[in-house]
Amino acid sequence: MKQRGKKYVEALGKIEKGKGYTKEEAIKLAKETSISKFDGSVEVAVRLNLDTKKADQQLRGAIVLPHGTGKTKKVLVIAKGDNAKKAEEAGADYVGDVDMLEKIEKENWFDFDVMIATPDMMPLLGKLGRVLGPKGLMPNPKTGTVTTDVAKAVSEVKAGRVEYRTDSFGNVHGIIGKVSFTEEQLLDNLNAFMATILKVKPASVKGDYIKNVAITTTMGPGIKILVNSFDK
Repeated sequence: MKQRGKKYVEALGKIEKGKGYTKEEAIKLAKETSISKFDGSVEVAVRLNLDTKKADQQLRGAIVLPHGTGKTKKVLVIAKGDNAKKAEEAGADYVGDVDMLEKIEKENWFDFDVMIATPDMMPLLGKLGRVLGPKGLMPNPKTGTVTTDVAKAVSEVKAGRVEYRTDSFGNVHGIIGKVSFTEEQLLDNLNAFMATILKVKPASVKGDYIKNVAITTTMGPGIKILVNSFDK
């Protein structure tokens, strides 16, 4: 069994084993049990009653959090002409087309967090799927990263848009802010995240949709939230 540090054990002692907390209590506890020396992230993990072998039960999308994530993301936009100009004006860190794709391919360059592309550029990105896909960087219409409105997409990413997708077990993870955020900011972000997950519930789901919700901070223990804290 992995040996836990003294700080972790102390933090764990503040959480009642097996207890589910209201979302307000859980956020307060998350801030109190953060043990990292830096301003850690606060993450939510949601276990859903999904059969991910069915295409309609594989969830993927993006959420613009009211207070952002506390992290500024570097954005690369693959576009030409007027769209490239709009991307630059919207605050994209890098804008280009073939030149940028060659830089990724030849120099193994990945100094960006999000890639946005216009639909006409997608055929050029095909050959880079094998390197972009595993890193979660391949643009996708479901997450709003393949779009003709590049200015809006760049603005949303810069404002704190987070992407989500189910893993093979039906779990969804997402960052909802930093430990330094106020409890109110974290609560707003958590509510926005959960409202989106509830909104995209597949029609074919039978029984309870949400099985489990927990939040944790970087290196901190998990805190279970009562499922009925959220409107179903």
